Amino acid sequence: MLGIYFSGTGNSRYALEYFLNKYNHSAKIFAIDDECVVDEIKNHEEIVFSYAVQFSNIPKMLKDFVDKNQNLWQGKKVFIIATMGLFSGDGAGILARQLKKYGSKIVGGLHLKMPDSIADEKALKRPLEKNKELVRAAEKKIEHAVSCMNNGKPPQEGIGFWYHLAGLFGQRLYFYNKTKEYTNKVKIDTAKCIGCGKCVGLCPMKNLNLKDGKAQADSRCTMCYRCINICPNQAITLLGKSVIEQGTIEKYRENYGKSDYILSAKK
Repeated sequence: MLGIYFSGTGNSRYALEYFLNKYNHSAKIFAIDDECVVDEIKNHEEIVFSYAVQFSNIPKMLKDFVDKNQNLWQGKKVFIIATMGLFSGDGAGILARQLKKYGSKIVGGLHLKMPDSIADEKALKRPLEKNKELVRAAEKKIEHAVSCMNNGKPPQEGIGFWYHLAGLFGQRLYFYNKTKEYTNKVKIDTAKCIGCGKCVGLCPMKNLNLKDGKAQADSRCTMCYRCINICPNQAITLLGKSVIEQGTIEKYRENYGKSDYILSAKK
């Protein structure tokens, strides 16, 4: 069994690790931007795929990865974990339909409400203890899902017609253009930027670089919010005008990982 993920602030990676620790602790885990992930997928029949939903849709980078490697998915048995800050309807289902198109067998799906990664929108922010409660509730839900799978009844959240309608009319119809293409809306306050390069190292799209000691952005942002949540001077924004609160999974789950988990934890 193989675990693969696309994660912005660590929610989806943490959910995958927690799931596999309970279900199959010998499974290896890779990010989709890991250089060896394609070879690993080729060599495994059973896959647990974890990702963060964006506006009830698949992040552009993830969709491109699935489409580019369409020959990989034939015959694969896939269980999908979808993490979200708000209700997504068919978070697991929309990726399931994409994978089924390329020959995968979808085993089931699991939806997990997690702390929102959008650091520059005040309306989405929750108190610290509430976010910790969300993570604890997600852990319990994962444990229940693993118990169901061990009994031969994988959860089917997000899979099926009614979930599809909920996702379509819940957000996707209204925000489809948000994820249709990469965005060029990343804004960097050069007065705040100290040129540390953390954002450059963490960007999965290589959309950021340093010039004359300052970070600058190109036009291929996949809205993962990694850079915005780790910038030490809160110099980067995307949807909002200023950073309200930064947060990665270790803020809500004590003793988990490091702030640079995305780089250091690839296996």
